[in-house]
Amino acid sequence: MAHSGHNVGKMSEETFEYICTPCDRENKTFEAVKYCVECKDYCCQSCIDIHKKYSTLIGHSFLDVGLGNQPGNQSTSLPEFPTERCSIHKGKIVDMYCETHGTVGCYACIAKDHNACPGNLIHSVPDMLHTLFNLSDFKQTQAHLTNMLAFMVTLSESTDARLEALNKAKHGTLGQIKKFQRVIESIFIEAANKSRKAVEEAYKKLEEEILQIKRNIDETRDELHAIDATMHKATAANRAHRFVCSKLAEKVMKEAANTKVKTEMNDNSGVEISFHPNQKLKDYIQGVNGIGEVQIATKKKNDLYKIKGSRDISIEVSSDTKRRYSRGCCLTDDHQLLVTDENNKKVKRFDTHTLTLIDDCILDSSPYGICCSDKQEVAVGCRSPHKIQFISIGKKMIPTRKIDTSHTCFGIAMKNDNLYVTDDNSSMYVYDMSGTKLRTITHDAAGNKLFTHSEHIAINKSRNRMFVGNYHDGFVCFDGIENHLSTIKDSDLRGQEGVCSDGRGNIFVAGNNSHNVVQFDEDGKKVGVVVKKEDGINSPTSNCFHQNTNRLYVTMWGSDILKMYELE
Repeated sequence: MAHSGHNVGKMSEETFEYICTPCDRENKTFEAVKYCVECKDYCCQSCIDIHKKYSTLIGHSFLDVGLGNQPGNQSTSLPEFPTERCSIHKGKIVDMYCETHGTVGCYACIAKDHNACPGNLIHSVPDMLHTLFNLSDFKQTQAHLTNMLAFMVTLSESTDARLEALNKAKHGTLGQIKKFQRVIESIFIEAANKSRKAVEEAYKKLEEEILQIKRNIDETRDELHAIDATMHKATAANRAHRFVCSKLAEKVMKEAANTKVKTEMNDNSGVEISFHPNQKLKDYIQGVNGIGEVQIATKKKNDLYKIKGSRDISIEVSSDTKRRYSRGCCLTDDHQLLVTDENNKKVKRFDTHTLTLIDDCILDSSPYGICCSDKQEVAVGCRSPHKIQFISIGKKMIPTRKIDTSHTCFGIAMKNDNLYVTDDNSSMYVYDMSGTKLRTITHDAAGNKLFTHSEHIAINKSRNRMFVGNYHDGFVCFDGIENHLSTIKDSDLRGQEGVCSDGRGNIFVAGNNSHNVVQFDEDGKKVGVVVKKEDGINSPTSNCFHQNTNRLYVTMWGSDILKMYELE
């Protein structure tokens, strides 16, 4: 009898229990002798031989016809065979499993790499499916894979951030070398000018001596000419006149002889001005390996920083009319330090190499937070009136465009071409660069209020995290898509206002009321207290970190001083 589901009208004089599926599609009837697992077709001997001719079909697995079924009426007991090809032994199916190592492979892989494993723990995949595998295992593996992919994406972004930081460090260091080179060159130019001045002074002194001698010679010559003329006239005069002229001539000749002697004694015709190089200086320069030492920091990511030294930087400007209240600071790409002065409505710019003021910029409202919006521009959060003020930071700082807001602009940060702005209250706002308000962040996913006093913002690129100071209630951590991860409180911190990143995965949080700076890792775990009150800090309001030099800059409430700490 023909198998159920076959078209009997297409059969020849003979009837077969299983017919060849590929042939059946061409209205030909041949008896099937095997079932192809990959094709899910019954095959006659001719079609089996065709499998051996084409590289894409080589290695397909065949079952006896009784173990398979025709398409459209498949048996629930049909054995399951894997179809994944071995990446090493091309064409062979990965259908073996080593339980000892928990790994799969083709027959050749298992025979080669697992020949020492117990035979009873080597299985054929189709044979062990019902005992060693279930659907929940697959779904769990899929979930783990999804998590691992997400982690690798984060890790890749972290590595990109490290490369970006490394590139900045390289260019920053090259800039430092160029700056120091100019200093050395200026010192050499000044030294060379001193040598040139010495030559000019030596020349002038000798020239004056020779000119004086020449003047004496010319005077004596003129006197000799005059007495000679007198003597010629006296030849026809009386004896008494000739006597007087002779004595006068003797006197002039005596003076001329003295001039001759002095001239010969001071004859400098053989004297030369010469230059003798400082050979020690030349030898020293030739012996040095560069104009300074290039160092690579080997600090582990979450080691506690320690203070190596500190400096006070005066933020006073002569044109200030009020007490200085600095509420924000940031570093530009070329490592200039920008500091806001709320009371005097100014942004002040400092050279981080010399720690001196470069210039200042007067605004029409009180500036709080500040961040770089691009290489030649910064964005400043202001109030009275409320706005985001942009400032060009070329040779001179010049206010440019602005974004008017309906709220106080306190902390400000740039991320993915968007500006994140806090209001020193219960919200954080997100604006695009055209000034469109994209969203307002006030609550977590459960509806809980996130902020009581939202303060400064730090972006941690190494894990794509964002941290926001929350004055009375710790600081708030968000992931890369603004999901609330945690709110961190710590007994060492009170009045969490300033936050910044070290670019390596650490966060510095400044405690305005606890008079300190505490270091946390990128997961919000406390590493330790970096700066204490006894280190000279009082009511810190903001902070920023210079990754190349490991310098931490801290502004302080109502102070003319900005603290710079060198960390290691």
